[in-house]
Amino acid sequence: MNQTLPLAQWLSASRANETPIAWLDEHIWTLGQLRHDVAAQVSILQQHEGDRWALCFENSYLFIVGLLATLHAGKTPVVPGHSRVSLLEEQRALFNGVLTDQALTWSGSLIQVQSTDQSSENQPPLPTLDPASHIELFTSGSTGQPRRIIKPIASLDREASLLAERFADRLTGCHIVASVPPLHLYGLTFRIFLPMALGLPLHAAMLHYTEQLATLANQHQYAFISSPAFLKRLDHQLTPPPVNMVISAGGVLPWENVAQTASWLGVWPDEIYGSTETGILAWRHHQQPDVTWQPFPGVRIMVNADEIRAISPLISDRHGLLLDDILQFDDSGRFQITGRRDRVVKIEEKRISLCEIEQRLLELEGVREAAALPVTRGGRQGIGALLVLEDHARQQWQQMGGKALEISWRRALRPWLEPVTIPRYWRIVDEMPVNSMNKRVYAQLQELFHETP
Repeated sequence: MNQTLPLAQWLSASRANETPIAWLDEHIWTLGQLRHDVAAQVSILQQHEGDRWALCFENSYLFIVGLLATLHAGKTPVVPGHSRVSLLEEQRALFNGVLTDQALTWSGSLIQVQSTDQSSENQPPLPTLDPASHIELFTSGSTGQPRRIIKPIASLDREASLLAERFADRLTGCHIVASVPPLHLYGLTFRIFLPMALGLPLHAAMLHYTEQLATLANQHQYAFISSPAFLKRLDHQLTPPPVNMVISAGGVLPWENVAQTASWLGVWPDEIYGSTETGILAWRHHQQPDVTWQPFPGVRIMVNADEIRAISPLISDRHGLLLDDILQFDDSGRFQITGRRDRVVKIEEKRISLCEIEQRLLELEGVREAAALPVTRGGRQGIGALLVLEDHARQQWQQMGGKALEISWRRALRPWLEPVTIPRYWRIVDEMPVNSMNKRVYAQLQELFHETP
């Protein structure tokens, strides 16, 4: 089963039209329907100018339709990582139009993708794919601006092949369900490319709650593509579904949650280490505390002084890429992850740019200076905001009381930031603490958020 279909053959391979591709509740989309829906969208896209189209989908089957139609129409799919209209407006220079399954009120070119529930019969062949086709993703950069990451289709096919070499036998016969969207590389790789490459049916909806996982039909076996945040919130009082495999990525899953997941589902999780820039780098099958990470075949992680660099068949630069994480290696070449180097942090497995949050804070009325940093309270991590206010804003703070102004700030940030990135903890200071080099010392800033006994 580890023979994988490259994207160029997802529609053209000699498979029956009745092959199931995706399902939602009682509805099943087949390969014949996918062929028809993609051809219909190619015709629509060819009537529109502009080469770059953003994919903003909730339904993963329709995401596949949009992805394949964009590529077969000779255009570039752009995955902005969200569907928030305010940010799409701000980022409109990144693409010429939007493909979506939602009723977005975006002011630019927009194509709403739907399935006609018709199958391809004597369908004319689609335009061939450009061998140099690629997908563009955007991730939080250290400057606070979205960083464009170009992923060649050939690289994504290769990534699916590497995963199949490791996991295909255990995935045989599974239906793929996920608690992560295909709007970032992890979801795109594991929820779209891997099942399509292996011919496995995929769930078109994202699971948000344990109840949705627990009510999956018992006549199938499932592979669950999850995040540590979801696994930490499992309701172990519910009846577990028939899950053969659990894959977790986006952050380290603590041993306590590993053991709880295995106890409830009866299967030990596999964790994946990597990033949008690098693709998959390493994995571990977590059956005991402190299991080390094993690099995938062909991946080398080099340590040179304070630099850690990854070299991989998925990285085009032959010199590799610098890693943001701090790794500690043993004699066998396996490693543990002990921290991060940059100002991109992870909270509930989301990459969060502290610089971007600071930029949004500075746009608030009356804010002169701003610092954002992760704050841990009661074992839960959130964002803390340290602000220096203009005189009139400080008077307002004193007159209104802190809570009222915090609520108004959170409301103002909501159109621009995901809920997990909106600060939960606020401190107002007369001036921003700096060292003798006039640089902020974030350990000192952290102290301002320490809970008083």
